[in-house]
Amino acid sequence: MLPASASQAASSVPVPLEFVLFGATLVALAIFQHHTLRVALIGLFAITSYKLAVTGFKEAPGLSGLIAHLQHEWVMLANLLFLLTAFALLARHFEKSQVPSALPRFMPRDWKAGFVLLLIVWVLSIFLDNIAAALIGGAMASQLFRGKVHVGFLAAITAAANAGGAWSVVGDTTTTMMWVAGVSPAAVFEAIVAAGISLLVFGFPAAKRQHAYSPMVAHVHEPTPIDWARVLIVILMLVSAIAANAGLNVWRPDLAERFPFIGAAVWLALLLTVPLRRPDWEFVPRTVRGSIFLLALVLAASMMPVEKLPPPSWQTTLGLGFVSAVFNNIPLTALALKQGGYDWGLLAYAVGFGGSMIWFGSSAGVALCTLFPEARSVARWVRDGWWVAVAYLLGFFAMLAVWPWHPAPR
Repeated sequence: MLPASASQAASSVPVPLEFVLFGATLVALAIFQHHTLRVALIGLFAITSYKLAVTGFKEAPGLSGLIAHLQHEWVMLANLLFLLTAFALLARHFEKSQVPSALPRFMPRDWKAGFVLLLIVWVLSIFLDNIAAALIGGAMASQLFRGKVHVGFLAAITAAANAGGAWSVVGDTTTTMMWVAGVSPAAVFEAIVAAGISLLVFGFPAAKRQHAYSPMVAHVHEPTPIDWARVLIVILMLVSAIAANAGLNVWRPDLAERFPFIGAAVWLALLLTVPLRRPDWEFVPRTVRGSIFLLALVLAASMMPVEKLPPPSWQTTLGLGFVSAVFNNIPLTALALKQGGYDWGLLAYAVGFGGSMIWFGSSAGVALCTLFPEARSVARWVRDGWWVAVAYLLGFFAMLAVWPWHPAPR
């Protein structure tokens, strides 16, 4: 048992210290962007130490509480680790299949080329990680527009990747987290309304601005033949993930919290197809480091006393979208999943797309800025890509009009 004085002191604080430590970690991540893994691990250590020494865990106080908490969370964390690393290799297979290089042949030659490129990114992010979709879109834009890509168009590429992934359980880390936690893919699919409308709102002005800044080149290099073996591998991995999740939910839902079957199924498909094409194993160490960073944030978020958060509502969800433009949307999603009571489709759109409003608000934006360092300016991003914020609001309220607030159990 905790000392009475310690428990009273913890309960008398208006804002639980866990949230203060968590918020400080997120602020530090925004400031020390080149040390994200170290900051996330330090934050996790601080939160864990405080709960061990003062408040205890929901399951039990002290070390026994920590062990019980990890036993409760390990399947979700393992599934995320397996899926994130596997999807990174899947994205490499797709990129090397030469499908992205073949797409420009079918694009128009005026300002509509920019919109078609955004549409391609939107579609790619449905089944690829939004980071991979954004990077593919950035590489295509650099090729199509002679290396001169407007910052507003870079914001639009990020928004397209985030919007497309917001309604697919394999298109974004946040929606994958929901899927792993038991949210129905059909509930997430409802975000297609907001994702589609937002694409139209920001896509047209961004494409016209890019055409005025640097028109599409008249001719692009002829792509090499498509590697259909890699396309087959991508399809098999995605089918494995969907089949494993559907099979568990239909036949043995009691096993879902006992073993990371979904992540294991994707890795099994990847390993079985190695004789067809060798994966880029060189990317695994970097992907694992990035995954550990995300898992540290998710685990820290799972320790928050969510019963003291504002009640779930469409107003709260709208606010989370703006918060995700400043803070990483991974821990925000983890907090919402732990709290429960949200309209998961609306939340998927809010936290998935909201981060597009600032370049470091989403992993896709951070990744794209590695290709275009000139976009690492909050002022330029907001000024040149203001239509992203407008698109977020219009998409949110359009979805709310079609599907009024309807929280669903996991």
